[in-house]
Amino acid sequence: MKYLILLIALSISFHTLAQTNPELRVNTNRLNNSLEMLSTYGKNSNGGSDRVAFSSHDIAARVYVMELMRNAGLEVSVDFAGNIIGHRAGTDPSLKPIAFGSHIDEVPNGGDYDGPVGSMSTIEVMQTLSENNILTAHPLEAIIFTNEEGGVVGSRAIVGELNDKALQVITNAGITQYEGIKLLGGNPDRVAEMARKKGDLAAFLELHIEQGGNLDREKIQIGVVEGIVAIEWWQFTFKGMANHAGTTPMNMRKDALLPAAEFILAANKIVKSYEGAQVGTVGKIEAFPGAGNVIPGEVKLNLEMRDLSSEKIWKIYREIEAKAKSLASEAGVEVSITHQEVASKPALADEGIRKIIGDQAKKMGFSTLSLPSGAGHDAQEMARIAPMGMIFIPSKNGISHAPSEYSAPEDIANGANVLLHTILQLDKILK
Repeated sequence: MKYLILLIALSISFHTLAQTNPELRVNTNRLNNSLEMLSTYGKNSNGGSDRVAFSSHDIAARVYVMELMRNAGLEVSVDFAGNIIGHRAGTDPSLKPIAFGSHIDEVPNGGDYDGPVGSMSTIEVMQTLSENNILTAHPLEAIIFTNEEGGVVGSRAIVGELNDKALQVITNAGITQYEGIKLLGGNPDRVAEMARKKGDLAAFLELHIEQGGNLDREKIQIGVVEGIVAIEWWQFTFKGMANHAGTTPMNMRKDALLPAAEFILAANKIVKSYEGAQVGTVGKIEAFPGAGNVIPGEVKLNLEMRDLSSEKIWKIYREIEAKAKSLASEAGVEVSITHQEVASKPALADEGIRKIIGDQAKKMGFSTLSLPSGAGHDAQEMARIAPMGMIFIPSKNGISHAPSEYSAPEDIANGANVLLHTILQLDKILK
């Protein structure tokens, strides 16, 4: 009996420590060493990473990651979509898990920080809890997602949004998602069975580099993410008349490129005229027939817009649409507009989690900035089924998806420590 009483007392003391030790910190050297080791999987001669999803580099790196997770005391498994799940039991099995994680796959010739910072910090948080004998009431789940860069594949599967069409998409590794998931030890035929429902998780958190220059420029240590933006795409087609460039007088032309060029400038001006952090981009333009001695008879261009508010995107779009029609009419040409498939819906971070992230950062003496994420993340999908929060750390010069992508070791450790204490605080208050 005395041993049972001792065990209960130890359990209580461990859980109390999880709630009351504000000086607890991750091991900065170990965290950055694991990041450096991970970067060796797929490093190319340009200094970039070729660790695209489903490649031999990705498969080898996953073996390393799973070893780290087991060393951190996690029960490790691979789900039907190839996600690596590290489970840590809580003291109250009736509570839903608090999940957190990121990805380790990269874009071709990518950097070493987009995804890995969150993934290695997730494992480091688990290792810190384990070596300090800290028990949480909630179970904890570390998730290393499959093929984030190729369409947030693993997180889409978890929330039940990965369909058969998506499984047949060709990946950067030159194989289909279906084939790639099999290589990772998943079972694409059973992906639908693994879908989780809203409420199956108590919360989801993701630590990530900003992939922008706001924190670095303003010398801010921690970004508290307001949400992940919606992305909308349109194609505008201006149609005039192709004709001989040498023999057609200037006043008799129906040059489709002229109103298209004016449209690009006008769209930029309209987007900037609204208050807020919205962005609009024309990043692709095609002129037909595309010869130097032929007046362009048709021009196709895209418009992409991003903001936390879909309503605001559409309000700005309607002004841009009206301008396009006006420019086409003035030039004597036609314009048609196609709204393309929605790239992503907005995902707002949970207000309570945002407050905890900010509070924990300030308790550690870190400066903070609330900002939206202009890039998509697995957290965007996970927000469909759980309260979501994201923590950003600075990206040097705002560079990402490139070999020169960099975040300083102290910034990485800062983010990991905020992640650690946010989880402990959530464990304390969530039921």
